[in-house]
Amino acid sequence: RAVAMSVSHSSRLNKLVREQYMRLPQDGLVQVTYVWIDGSGEGVRCKSRTLDKEPKSIEDVPEWNFDGSSTAQAEGSNSDMFLVPVRMFRDPFCLDPNKLVLCEVLKYNRKPAETNLRHTCKKVMDLVKDSHPWFGMEQEYTLLGINGHPYGWPDNGFPGPQGPYYCGVGADKVYGRDIVESHYKACLYAGVRICGTNAEVMPSQWEFQVGPCEGIEMGDHLWMARFILHRVCEDFGVVATLDPKPMTGNWNGAGCHTNYSTEEMRREGGLKHIEAAIEKLSKRHDYHICVYDPRGGRDNSRRLTGHHETSNIFEFSAGVANRGASIRIPRQVGQDGYGYFEDRRPAANCDPYAVTEAIMRTTVLNETGVETKDYADH
Repeated sequence: RAVAMSVSHSSRLNKLVREQYMRLPQDGLVQVTYVWIDGSGEGVRCKSRTLDKEPKSIEDVPEWNFDGSSTAQAEGSNSDMFLVPVRMFRDPFCLDPNKLVLCEVLKYNRKPAETNLRHTCKKVMDLVKDSHPWFGMEQEYTLLGINGHPYGWPDNGFPGPQGPYYCGVGADKVYGRDIVESHYKACLYAGVRICGTNAEVMPSQWEFQVGPCEGIEMGDHLWMARFILHRVCEDFGVVATLDPKPMTGNWNGAGCHTNYSTEEMRREGGLKHIEAAIEKLSKRHDYHICVYDPRGGRDNSRRLTGHHETSNIFEFSAGVANRGASIRIPRQVGQDGYGYFEDRRPAANCDPYAVTEAIMRTTVLNETGVETKDYADH
């Protein structure tokens, strides 16, 4: 007997009818979709407007505003928030010449909103630009039915134990590949620096990788990749969750492993600079745990248990090719003597601006302790 999959009603609409309208000419007008991070620090919102001509650069896209009282970002009595465009992408849903535009959110007084973590990240990245920091982030996520149950799992039970699902092939091992491949193509079209994807250890869990990106670009590209993922899932009628531990029990959690290097780490003899950076990170473990998920470490406490390829949240560790450590030095890097390292602590729902900023504060700006320095006046 066929099992009815839990997908949204709108996904069952006739998409061929939509295509009829999408092929209509626009007579030189351009649809621009503004994308921003809402008051949760995890969700993305969007709305669209018409421009008279195609913007050639981000400077051609005007500022806009939205009702912050409806996104947990303002009071109803003073609700207008500013959308400041910061990076532009091609629109894989409405196609050229239409655009997706990532925005920073400013409050009525033009100070950054509480969840606008890009603002300070950009200041830090400008300070350390001579070190040419490269990042690559591995975004794990889980596909859910509209009922909140992992997509493809039995309605009243569990799939077989973990083992055959990681990088698996076959209808009994992977669920939702159509979504994954659609997301990949959409990111390539948009200009997002997506560099790979694979099925993960838990069934219906996947990962995509973005990078290498330098400085502030890392957060910009990962946030847009997340937006595109949610939009693709909307078309298919399922939900992508970035919860770090969506299923309790003997199932892997979801992280956002962050690969990092500076120019001196990438040169001959760079391993000593990698080891020096790891030493600095080891002395600031509590600070990093606090910024590696949106709830000050509470989300990661469900994931970083020392099991399921994670380190223990209370202990810092590092090792070559060790996926149970806080920091992993890839085996090839250990052999070559230069390259990069991987911070395995960030949760899947981390803010990439917060993660990359924290790494730079500790390893390049040599901050210590749990307090951060304000560089606004420098």
